[in-house]
Amino acid sequence: MSLQMSSLEKSFESIYQQSIKEPNQFWLEAAQNIHWSKPPIEACELNDEDRNVADWFKGGQLNSCYNALDCHVESGFGEQIALIYESPVTGKSQSFSFNELLGQVAVFAGALMSKGIEKGDRVVIYMPMIPQAVIAMLACARIGAVHSVVFGGFAANELAVRIDDALPKAIISASCGIEINRVIDYKTLLDSALEFSSHQPDFQVIFQREEHQAKITQNGDVDWSDFVIDAQPVGCVAVDATDPLYILYTSGTTGKPKGVIRDNGGHCVALKWSMQNIYNVSPGEVFWAASDIGWVVGHSYIVYGPLFNRNTTVLYEGKPIGTPDCNAFWSVIDKYRVGVLFTAPTAIRAIKKEDPDGQVLKQSGCDLSTLKALFLAGERSDPDTLVWAERNLKVPVIDHWWQTETGWSICANCLGIEQLPVVHGSPTRPVPGYQLEAVDKLGNPVSTGQIGALVIKAPLPPGTFKGLWRNPARFEQGYFAKFNGYYETGDAGYIDENGYVFVMSRTDDIINVAGHRLSTGAIEEVIASHPDVAECAVIGVPCELKGEKPVALIVLNGGVKSQTSDGTFDEIQNETIKLVRQQLGAVYSYKSSVVVDGLPKTRSGKVLRGTMKKIAKHEKYDMPATIDDPTTLTKVTEALSSVVD
Repeated sequence: MSLQMSSLEKSFESIYQQSIKEPNQFWLEAAQNIHWSKPPIEACELNDEDRNVADWFKGGQLNSCYNALDCHVESGFGEQIALIYESPVTGKSQSFSFNELLGQVAVFAGALMSKGIEKGDRVVIYMPMIPQAVIAMLACARIGAVHSVVFGGFAANELAVRIDDALPKAIISASCGIEINRVIDYKTLLDSALEFSSHQPDFQVIFQREEHQAKITQNGDVDWSDFVIDAQPVGCVAVDATDPLYILYTSGTTGKPKGVIRDNGGHCVALKWSMQNIYNVSPGEVFWAASDIGWVVGHSYIVYGPLFNRNTTVLYEGKPIGTPDCNAFWSVIDKYRVGVLFTAPTAIRAIKKEDPDGQVLKQSGCDLSTLKALFLAGERSDPDTLVWAERNLKVPVIDHWWQTETGWSICANCLGIEQLPVVHGSPTRPVPGYQLEAVDKLGNPVSTGQIGALVIKAPLPPGTFKGLWRNPARFEQGYFAKFNGYYETGDAGYIDENGYVFVMSRTDDIINVAGHRLSTGAIEEVIASHPDVAECAVIGVPCELKGEKPVALIVLNGGVKSQTSDGTFDEIQNETIKLVRQQLGAVYSYKSSVVVDGLPKTRSGKVLRGTMKKIAKHEKYDMPATIDDPTTLTKVTEALSSVVD
C-alpha cells in the first residue's frame, strides 16, 4: 500500500540521515543535554578488540544518579514529584519529590560505601515493585557500583545462577512480594538461592514489608532500617562513560544466563534523547511505563529515562485487570494526570478481553484528557488491539520495537520529531541511529516487501549493549557472527516501499509449509481481527505431508462462549479459517485451531511460543523460569494433543 506522506516527514528524514551519515556530530550534540563532569571530545570510537562495538563518548566522565536526581535539585526543581508509588495490591500510595528521593538515595549509597561497596563492585537487587528497589538502583549508580536487578518472579535456582555469574558483593532484597491473591516469601527464596550458589556475597540487606516480616537469620543478613540508621549521605562518584552501569540478564534464560552490559555515557545520552524525541514528553510531565523493574523496560523507562528528563515516573505494583478491575490503568491515568503510557500489548489485550466494546471504560468516569499517547512494545502488536485502543482512548497508539540488548527503540514513530502516518502492524521506521536491513540467509538484502532476517549495521548506536558479562565469545557468536558487520536481532520481517518495518515473528517462528517460508505472525494478525477473539498464538507443528502446518491457540473475549457446531470445530474457529484463506491465501494451509482459556506467558507478557512448539513436537522442555501461570501451559498441552499427531 502506498502512503501519502506529509511534507513534514522531511524533518524526520533529515534528522535520520544526519544520524547515519554524521553519527559523531549527531550524538555529540545530543550529549550536550546531559551533565558531564568531564565532557567527551568524540562521540564514537570503534573498540580496538571488537570492531562491531563502539566505545561511545570515550574519555568523558559523568554519573547517572547525578543526571537523574542531583542536577534537577540544583536547578531548583527539588519539590517536583519524581516518583509515584501506586500499589493496588496493598492499597498504598506514596510520592517522593526529587529532594526526598535524593535524600534517601544518598543515605543508602553511604550505607553501601560504609560496608565496603566500591566503584565496579556488583550488587544484585532482588525486589518487588516498591520504591526501595528504585532507591537501591540509584544508590549503586551514585557510587559507581554495578547493579544487577533480578526479576522478583524468579525461583531460587534461577536467582542462584545469576548470583554465580554476577559475583555480587552484596544482595538487596525484601521480605516479600505481593500478588493479587498471594504473598511471595522473597527471603526464603533468597536463602535457598544462597544455598544453591557457589558464590557468597558479603552481606544481604532485607527491606521488611508490613504484609510479611522475614526472619533475619542468614549469615550476613541486615535489616534495611538498621542498615541505614547511622549512614551518612554521600556524593556522586564520577565514572567513565564506558564504565558499566548495570548487568541485566535476559528473561527466560536457561543454563548459563546472558548478562547484557549497559554503559553509563551512551545510556544516559540515548535515553534522555528518546524521552523527548520518541515519546514527546517534556520535563515536568508524568510518564508511566507499566512494566517491572526486573525487565529492560523498567530499567530504561520506569527508572532512568524519565528521571534523566525530569519527568514524574510511576511505579505500579498491580495488574491491568483484577486490581480491582479492567479500569485499573485508566484510574491511575486519571488520578495522577499521566501524559504518556507505555505498556505491553498483552496488557491492552487483557483489558480488551474484559471490555471488548469499551463500555466499562465509558461507565467508569475516568478522565483521560491528559493522556497524549499510548506506546506498546515487548511483543508484536496486532492491529485489532491497536484499533481498540485508538477507538477507546482517542490518542495515537504507537507500536514500537526494541530489545533487552538495544535498551531503547530500534523502530518507532518518533512523536517528538514528527508523527508519521500510522500503519497498523508496523512499528513505523528505524529510529535515528539505527541502520536496519532485511537480508536472506547469506546476508544479501531481500526485495522490498519480502520477509528476511532483520539486522542492524554495526556499530550499534549509544545506549545499546556493550557485551555480555564475562562472556565475550558468546557475545560475538550469538549476535555478530552470522551476518558479517551486522547485529542479528533474531527477528524476521520486511521493509515496505515507504521504509516502514514490519516485524512478523522471531526468526525461528518462520514456518516452512510445502516449501513456502511463511510468517506465523501474519496468521495471528488475521485471526486477531475476528471480533470475538481476544488474542491468539500460532505455532508451526510437524506435518508428514507439508513438513509443517500452522496451529492456532485462540482466547475468546469475555462473555463469548465456544459453541460446537459440527463436533470438530466451533463456528468461530471455522470463521477464522475462512478469514486466513481470504486475506492470506490457501498457501498458508491454516486448518487447525483450539480454543483455550489463556496463553502461557512470561511475567513480562511474552507468549511462550518456543515452549509450545516443543510440546507440539513431543520434545523435552523445562518449565520456563519466568512463566506467569504454570497451569496455562498444562491446559495448552492438553489442548494441543487434540490437533497434533
